[in-house]
Amino acid sequence: MSARSILGRLGLALGVFLIVSPAILFFLWMISLSVKFEVDNAAYPPVFWPEHFAWKNYTDVLSSNRFFTYFKNSLLVTGGATSLAMLVGVPAGYGIARMAAHKSAIVILIARITPGLSYLIPLFLMFQWLGLLGTLWPQIIIHLVVTVPIVIWIMIGYFETTPIELEEAARIDGATRWQVFRHVALPVAKPGLAVAFILAVIFSWNNFVFGIVLAGRETRTLPVAVYNMISFDQLSWGPLAAAALIVTLPVLLLTVFAQRQIVAGLTAGAVKGG
Repeated sequence: MSARSILGRLGLALGVFLIVSPAILFFLWMISLSVKFEVDNAAYPPVFWPEHFAWKNYTDVLSSNRFFTYFKNSLLVTGGATSLAMLVGVPAGYGIARMAAHKSAIVILIARITPGLSYLIPLFLMFQWLGLLGTLWPQIIIHLVVTVPIVIWIMIGYFETTPIELEEAARIDGATRWQVFRHVALPVAKPGLAVAFILAVIFSWNNFVFGIVLAGRETRTLPVAVYNMISFDQLSWGPLAAAALIVTLPVLLLTVFAQRQIVAGLTAGAVKGG
């Protein structure tokens, strides 16, 4: 390799390290907090690697009476919002791609980048009028504001890159539009379906703002439950960090195992957008 090529690779590696290292450092520090007793967490100078690990922080969180209730709520909200988003977003993405409705795609992109707080107040008033506040339904419905645009945008990119000749051949053989979509387009777009599903799960699971406003005491999701562990009277860093790591773990594992598909999906959307 030439000296220019080596310098380019070293520069890329250095740039990636500078971007990623703060996130890795914060994550390792959170792990450190979760396995230390409070006396070590409050020590100065800071103690990164304790002599004795406080696994009690994790057992206390898991043994909490409400932890599995909040975990079940997160599963129901994320599962419901993701399933509905796939049911609506996949056919919508197919229709926009095949009709070359670029203006509709731009509207979807705008909906994706618009802050969720823009929808929160009117939807809050609507749910209050319907008497649904404090249930899981408002959270499932409002999470669609996040998940549906993601699914549609990813699927537009995938359907635009799939060969249309296969669908035309099926139409010549007498297949209806629905049969073409179901038996030809969907099997070809399986990687796109996986990416859309994974991203919808990640964004829904991590959502915090909607839950803290719309959830009741018994319908909180895990991110909201972790936030409610913070109080003005006492703050236990160990259990708080342990709870945060437990909440992060499902999405982290999903992201690690599906990182190639996620990158492929984002790349397809970016190429489409260009």
